[in-house]
Amino acid sequence: MKIIGTLSKILFFSLAVLLLSTSGCKKDEDAVPSVQVNIYIYTTDAEFADLNAVAGWIYLTGGAKGIVVYRLSQDEFMAYDRNCTYQPSESDAIIEVDQTGIAAVDNSCGSRFLLTDGSILEGPASDILKRYQTTFDGNLLRIYN
Repeated sequence: MKIIGTLSKILFFSLAVLLLSTSGCKKDEDAVPSVQVNIYIYTTDAEFADLNAVAGWIYLTGGAKGIVVYRLSQDEFMAYDRNCTYQPSESDAIIEVDQTGIAAVDNSCGSRFLLTDGSILEGPASDILKRYQTTFDGNLLRIYN
């Protein structure tokens, strides 16, 4: 009788693990699309003058719905896809830098994100901004994935 009880527990545990693992493996069908990005810009060019100061930012063409580049420090830049992470397949799911210059907002859903790290300041978004990698040699900024 003890063996049957132990087998029942093992079977129940196995079934629970199977159910949890299959529900967690479901692909997120509404995610910011992966788009190849490989952009080089000279920060000394006049069109990128706003990046010459720490906390400066610009928009670039690229990514899923554009890219916002933010200068975090003298040597570090952050680059994010402008596609909001809340219902990203919606055509108006686009972030814009707000009047503070350190946050971005999706005016459609109201989600707000911090440009220093892409984190969520206000929902309904539950995922941080999609970030692209950057390298900077003092003059040439590369944005890529």
